[in-house]
Order: sequence, then structure tokens, then C-alpha cells
Amino acid sequence: MNRKAQKWLRLRVALLSVIFCVLFVGLLSRAAHLQIICGQALKDLGDRQHTRNLEVCPERKKIVDRNGQTLAATVLADSIYADPSKVKDPGKAAAQLSNVIGVDRSRIHKALSQRANFCWIARQVSPEEKNQVVKLDLEGIYTVSEPKRFYPHRELACHVLGFAGVDSSGLEGLELQYDRYLKGAPRSVLWGRDAKGNAIYRAGDGVGGRDGGTDLVLTIDGKIQHIAELELQEAALRTGAKSGSVVVMDIKTGEVLAMANIPSYNLNTFKDCTADVRRNRAVTDTFEPGSVFKPFVFAAALEEGVISEHDIVDCENGVYFVGGRTISEAQRKKYDKLTAAEVIKYSSNIGIAKIAAKVGRDRLHEYITSFGFGSKTGIDLPGEVGGILREPGEWRPVDFAALSFGQCLSVTAVQLAAAMSAIANDGVLMKPFIVKATVADGKVMKEFSPTPLRRVVSPRTARRVTAVLKEVVESNDGTGRAARLSIVPVAGKTGTSQKFDFSQGRYSTSKVVTSFVGFFPADDPRMTVLVVLDEPQKERWGGMAAAPVFKGISEHILTCFNRDIDLSRMAEEGGVEPEMLIKPASMFSSPVIGAMDPVINTSSEVPVFDFTGLSMRDVLKAGKELGIDIRVSGSGWAVSQTVHAPAVPGDRPRCYVSFSSDIR
Repeated sequence: MNRKAQKWLRLRVALLSVIFCVLFVGLLSRAAHLQIICGQALKDLGDRQHTRNLEVCPERKKIVDRNGQTLAATVLADSIYADPSKVKDPGKAAAQLSNVIGVDRSRIHKALSQRANFCWIARQVSPEEKNQVVKLDLEGIYTVSEPKRFYPHRELACHVLGFAGVDSSGLEGLELQYDRYLKGAPRSVLWGRDAKGNAIYRAGDGVGGRDGGTDLVLTIDGKIQHIAELELQEAALRTGAKSGSVVVMDIKTGEVLAMANIPSYNLNTFKDCTADVRRNRAVTDTFEPGSVFKPFVFAAALEEGVISEHDIVDCENGVYFVGGRTISEAQRKKYDKLTAAEVIKYSSNIGIAKIAAKVGRDRLHEYITSFGFGSKTGIDLPGEVGGILREPGEWRPVDFAALSFGQCLSVTAVQLAAAMSAIANDGVLMKPFIVKATVADGKVMKEFSPTPLRRVVSPRTARRVTAVLKEVVESNDGTGRAARLSIVPVAGKTGTSQKFDFSQGRYSTSKVVTSFVGFFPADDPRMTVLVVLDEPQKERWGGMAAAPVFKGISEHILTCFNRDIDLSRMAEEGGVEPEMLIKPASMFSSPVIGAMDPVINTSSEVPVFDFTGLSMRDVLKAGKELGIDIRVSGSGWAVSQTVHAPAVPGDRPRCYVSFSSDIR
């Protein structure tokens, strides 16, 4: 090779070396740029292309009664979703899914045909439906576990608890009122795809937190609630009433121990009933109270000193003219002269109208509003109304007279219970409330204390009214004698009010609201019970329709519970041997808030609940709904249980539950 050729070769090698070095430096710079400068942005872009983040509804916390019995809980349910971009034949997939889960085929096909990477197919399906979907092994169709609200006692306290939707948001009742307390943090679920779009992992392997939210501890006592609902249902069957309410209230604190309404509904299937059935009538519905309103007028008269119990009132022999209108007595009764106490005892309309006239319009209006009528009680439940109470200047003479015996105004059940509790509480009105505390991990986060609102009348006046109301029940000729208890004395008042017929422009002669509100023991008041029945077809008077419901509820409470009431002393006074009385556990001592046993075993394929404290009927219903084979022994309330896992896969778990009527 000549010298010229060698020189040219060396030049080419040098040139190639320079080019190689430039390319190497360029590639190295590009790699450094991609890894260091643009690395995170490219990683995020890749994640968006190859993974999906599915945010599952947050898990709601429990609602328990004052004794720790679970009323609302959360279980895991399976939902079906899809990545439409991965479904090759939407029509075929829609047909297969529709046959399995029962969702309309056209609806599924429409969802699978959209240009998207995610869509829901069905929410909270049964385990059987989920298993059948998995067996189909359809590309682009996935399952995910998400929380579902479950109410183990179904109808119990349904109007108080309310319910939550599939998105885990409260829709009615306490679920709505305390939604921000109950709702936890959302759970994120990741699923990925490789370069060919195949799934790498599915939603069941998701990650994310479930922290946040607190349990609610209610003032409601599950056993008293159960008793109230049973007695109210039986009364509706007996009288033919179309609806009704019961409120049981702690006189000293304002705690609502029970709030029942009929008709009721199963919280687990709330979509199957109408909004009218789901309404909490005790706080949303108003009615003219009728004669149960008379004690508050009487209290105002005593407090003002315009009358005493023994003053004589001329009841005009049953006919009284006011402002050109005639006022008569109920059931066409005719009273001549009655004492003021007898006006209440026999429920004279004319007598109380004359007593109200002594108080005067403006002063009576002040007392009525001070008792809480015409405004909301402030109870922590949604939908409360304040009723209707016109200003004194709007009252005609006949309106003023009619108002004294419970017409020309409207009240709610919870208002009436709170007002009567004020008389029983030495004249102090307490704010009713239904949530006792919020709890997280066994620790009390927030506790709600009793709230005295104001003094309405003096203790002396309150006791004088109580003594008169005691005669209404305890006297053989009192209108409330059907509410009498054998163990403790009762103070109370009956009421029957005609419903206004707007189509006729007058009060109906056939449609009435009957009621009874009372408290016991009359000598040391502890508990108020209000009963309201709307449009009973039989036994259309408060003393016949509502008073027996009060008696039934109160007798059950006294049999099963003891609120530091000296039953032995009262038994001696009533001529009952002390050893004949059942010695139940105290309902009135404060529960150990936070000592709430877990009631759901989510590690099992079928959730297992703690049945203790439930009636046999409730245990059997819960077992049927949960798919558990229940075996029972004894009677009364559930006191213990033993759960056995199924011996053969696919069989139902078996639970042996022991019952006892002696609750200690």
C-alpha cells in the first residue's frame, strides 16, 4: 500500500472515531436527560398508559345503641366493572353478563360500547353472581370488593338510622345527619396492563387506606326500641290506624331512648318502599294535639296564680258560646261545676277554655312558646319541623278558646314528649338528643352532654300539675286509667283531636288523631312515653287506643330494666310482694362507651354477627338473611352463642344461640 493510501485510511479511521465519540456523547446526554431531567414525568406518563387507579367508596363506621349493640355496620360486597377498550365483542359480552347478573342487556351493551377505559356494570352483587361472572372469564371484565351498608336488625329504628347509598354517602336519618363522622377515607385500587394490553393484576389486589371516620353511640336502647315498635304495630292492627309514633325520653337528660314509627321498612331493601314510608313522622309530621295540650295551659294558669286546683269552674252544662260559635264537650258530655283539677281529670273543653281566658292571650302565648311549641326542638335528626303556632294578634275569640284544648295549632311528637318531660323535670325543658358520643378505636372522640334549655315553670307548679295528671290515670273515673301500671304510679293525659278536612273546610267527623303522653314513676319521674295513632278506625279515643300502648311499653320496660327505681318500696305501696318482682339489670347506668365488641367477622365468607341481646325472632331473621343455620335453646333474649364453621365447603355455618328471659 503506497503512502497516499495509508494516509487516506488513517483519515477515515480518525473521522469515524470522531463520529462515534459524538454519537456516544449524544446518546449518553439523551439518556441522562431522559433519566434525570424527564424521568419522573415519563414515569407518570407510563403509569397513566399502563395502569388505572380505581377509587372505591369509603368504608362507613358503625352505629351502635347505648349498650354497644350494633345497629348499622359495613360488610364487603362485590361489584362488576369493565375496561371497554379491552372488550372485543361488546354485544356477546353484554348478553353473557345480562344472563348472569340480571341487568338489562342493552344497558350493559351501551356501557361496553363507549370509548373509555372504565365503566361500572353492576354494584354490590351477590357472591353467587360474582362467582358466575368470574367463571365467564371475559377479557376486560373485572370484579372489586367495596363496602356495603348492612343493618342486622332490618326494621329496628329504621326511621332514626336512615340509610346510605351505594356510593357510601348517607341519604336519610342519622346516616345523613352524621355523614361526615361516619364516612372514612376512600380506598384506591390499582390494576395494570402490559405492552400488549393484557391485565397484569386485578382490582382484588388493590391497595389503599380505610382510616378516618368514627363510630356513633346512640342514646337509643335497642331493647326499648324493639318493645316500642312491637306495641305500636299491635296497636295499629287492633285499632286500624294508618300510621303512628312512639317517643320514649329520659326526663332528666333529654336522651331519646326509643323513637318508633309505623309503617316501617327493611333498611337493607330501602329502595323497595316509598318516601312516605321512610319518613320519620315523629319529627317531620305535625298534628293538632287535642286534649294532651291542656296540662300546659293549666300549668300556665297555676304559675300565673290566676287559679288553684280547688277553684270552681262553671262548665255551662256542656254548651258554651264564644264569639258567636258554640264550644261543646267531647262525646256530648255535660259538666256543671268542676274544680280546676277535675277540668283536667275529666278533660273538659269548656273548663280549660275558661282557665285560658284567665291567663290571657299574650301571657299564654309566652308559656306555650317557652314549652317549645312553634319552634324546632333542635334534636339531631334531619327534617325536623317546628309546627304551627300563630301570633296572639291573629287569634279570634273562638280560636283562643279552641287553642286551649289543642286545636288551631300543630305540634310534632318529639315536641310534645319534650314539653311533658319539662313538667316531669320540675319545670326545666331539656333539649332532646339521640347521639351520645362518637368513638374511634375504642376512644371517645366527642361526647354530647344533656342541655337544659330553660325553666318554663317553677318546681312547685310542675309538681302541682303532676299531682293532677296522676289523678287522670290513677283514679277509677280518670280518662287515662287504661295507662295505669301495677308497680309504679303514672301521671299522664289522653288526647283525641279531629283532623281538619280541607276539602270540606271544617273538622272531620270520622278522621281523628288519638294520643297519650305520660311519665313514671309519678312521684319520682324518670321516663316519658308518648303514643300517637293517626286515624284509628276502632277505639277512636285516646284513653282507649293510645293509653294501652303506653301501658304495654312501660310494663315491658319495668320488667326488663331498672333505673335505680326502688321497686321494692313501690311494690309494698302497691300491695305487691317484693319477691314477685323481676330484678333486671339497670338500663340507666351509662354504658362503657368504646367497649364495643366487633360484630362482624369479615375473614369468613359469610359475615357472622354477635346476636347477644336480640329477641329470638330477630336472631332467626338475621340468620336467614346472613345464610347461617341457627339452632336455639331457651326463651327471651339471646345471652350467648357458639359458631361452628361448615364441615363441608359450600354448607352454611351453624350457630347455637342460648336465650334467657332473666336479663342481668
